[in-house]
Amino acid sequence: MNFTRKRWVILIASCFINLCVGSLYAWSVFSAPMAEYLNQLNGSALTPANLAIVFVIANSVGPITMIFGGRINDLFGPKKVIFLGGLMFGGGMILSGFAQNVQHLIYSYSIITGLGLGMVYGCTISSSVKFFPDKRGFVGGVTTALFGLSSVIIPPIAAAIIAAAGPTSAFKIIGTAFLIIVCSSAFFMEKCPPDFVPEGWTPPVGVKGTSLKVNKDWKAMMRSPEFYVMISLLICGAFAGLMCISQVSPLAKKMIGMSTAGATAAISTLALFNAFGRIAAGVISDRIGRVNTLAAACVLSMGGLSFLYISGSGSIMTFYVGISIIGLSFGSFMGVFPGFTADQFGAKNNSVNYGIMFVGFALAGYFGPTIMNSISKADGSYQRAFLVAIGFSLAGLALTLIYKLVTKKASVQPSRITA
Repeated sequence: MNFTRKRWVILIASCFINLCVGSLYAWSVFSAPMAEYLNQLNGSALTPANLAIVFVIANSVGPITMIFGGRINDLFGPKKVIFLGGLMFGGGMILSGFAQNVQHLIYSYSIITGLGLGMVYGCTISSSVKFFPDKRGFVGGVTTALFGLSSVIIPPIAAAIIAAAGPTSAFKIIGTAFLIIVCSSAFFMEKCPPDFVPEGWTPPVGVKGTSLKVNKDWKAMMRSPEFYVMISLLICGAFAGLMCISQVSPLAKKMIGMSTAGATAAISTLALFNAFGRIAAGVISDRIGRVNTLAAACVLSMGGLSFLYISGSGSIMTFYVGISIIGLSFGSFMGVFPGFTADQFGAKNNSVNYGIMFVGFALAGYFGPTIMNSISKADGSYQRAFLVAIGFSLAGLALTLIYKLVTKKASVQPSRITA
């Protein structure tokens, strides 16, 4: 089989799959109508904020199956993992259509769909990166961009179905469609041969005549100081983006006074810049290096958060500038980190390694929204949350410098390679 050609089919299949599973981040479209539906069903007084726990848990459980599924992917290939993950992701959404309380939503959407997402997302990213050692930044950017672009494409479709048939029917219809698409696309995936080199490309060689490619398993990775710097950098870099993504609609309405339509446009704006940032940063990182790109993303994040801070006075223009920059910065981290992890620890075990690294994303996804909600309740505004996020971005910038120092120190010592 000519994998140099086949890899483009695998990349396209990965993009279709990620476009489906990225819909998890369209939860805000379902939260308000589901709260209203459950209130009518049970006579309760739920608000969309009360259902935020559903998204937080769904976002947090992904690394569990990214690691478990990544191990199966590394051993047997992605077909089985993605097929099972597709059944879980789509099945969880279908079951959410039968939900009669918040606990049911947590079981179906948060746990089943969230775990299914972890199995699928980890495999598509790592498989694509393995087949493109010559374009890791670009491929990581494209595959994660389709994941992010889902939150632009899916919300209006979901909103139209909800308006016509209600939220429970929307869960069932969309879940069925995604189950079919993801499981069908799984059959186009292949396991990357060991040490695959595409035709016409020569792997880079180190200054001492050794290949730059070093394969470490997860144990060796976690023994290295670089890992702890990188996962801390991911937490700090993703914090602001996940904090704002989870609350962009309330931010637009409460801070700026936007209508529901205006808030929806704000969500789409952030998502578009998020997707663009993943591709652009991936391409740029292939040229100037991963860590330099991430340092620039931290600086961008501080600028975007500053614009959001001054938007508290009700300025629409500064608000849009702020969320656009936050989207670019967050997208940069999501697009660069798959290739960054493979560069540092090798592509061979990247499915498991990136799954473990992704724990940093889950932590940011928990603490970002949680801290923002706590500050909003305590202060009656979001202003202080932006200052906290600026502190995280500043810490991220410092970590890029620490990473350079750590890797420079490691480069002058004898390297130990673990297969």
